[in-house]
Amino acid sequence: MNAPALWALCIAGAYLAGSIPFGLLLGFTRGVDLRRHGSKNIGATNAGRVLGRGWGYLCFGLDVMKGAAPVALAGWITGAMSVPPIEARTAWLWIAVACAAVFGHMHSIFIGFKGGKGVATGFGVLLGLVGYLTWPALIALAVWLVVVRITRYVSVASCISAVTIPLSTLAFAMARSAERGLSPGESVREVWPFLTMTIGLALLVIWKHRANITRLRAGAEPKIGRRGMAPRTRSP
Repeated sequence: MNAPALWALCIAGAYLAGSIPFGLLLGFTRGVDLRRHGSKNIGATNAGRVLGRGWGYLCFGLDVMKGAAPVALAGWITGAMSVPPIEARTAWLWIAVACAAVFGHMHSIFIGFKGGKGVATGFGVLLGLVGYLTWPALIALAVWLVVVRITRYVSVASCISAVTIPLSTLAFAMARSAERGLSPGESVREVWPFLTMTIGLALLVIWKHRANITRLRAGAEPKIGRRGMAPRTRSP
């Protein structure tokens, strides 16, 4: 198989993997349609609020996996998962695979091109971009945990942690380049596709949380630990 066809297959596979609505499927096992309860979102936060904390953790893990697995696999089979730096064209193709997985979660082909906010799957694809964005993603997770602990608002933590990703991506790039005697400008040029991607991802996360931001301003945003009202028996 030639390289363009292989990349096309990876992108399509990532979209299909990202489209798997794990939150919705987990809800169905409990007789609950998450699209009708809580925030009506199929992501991990609403799953935890409606179904219980353990189900929320499971949904988060599955949504992370469906982002990380196709991206890491694409990097491995195409050779993109190599020691930095890589060519910009290869970087953009790998990023396209990552974007396809997140797009699949947000606009799933299996549920009428609707979906969740993409935070967990976005975190997964960053982990899958091994050698470039794995550490920034882990830093963002740490920030998310701290902000949630302090504010009890998942939406606030998601937006703040998303902003830290491009900042830490740039910081890591400069640190690596300094070890190799490169200038700050050269370090930016080496990672500019990944930096552009993370800036776009941060803006997208904030945009997808615009309803949450409106509720925060109105004092109506639910804090973590507050569960939604859902039926405890299987729906007819």
